[in-house]
Amino acid sequence: MDKADLVDIQDVIVDKSLPKEERIADFIRQVRNPYLCKCGNMVIQSVFVDTDVSLAERLAQFLKIT
Repeated sequence: MDKADLVDIQDVIVDKSLPKEERIADFIRQVRNPYLCKCGNMVIQSVFVDTDVSLAERLAQFLKIT
């Protein structure tokens, strides 16, 4: 995929007055691909692994080693 074709997450505006389901749908409509977007010049790719470790636990582990 060409980086120029990706939506910059900084340009996405979520209407917080909408119900949760509509906010999610609006976000996905704007970002087009919630698993691949960019933030400025950085490409962001979301990948999920089947594990019992939560994101919060993974971040805590990461912060301990950095």
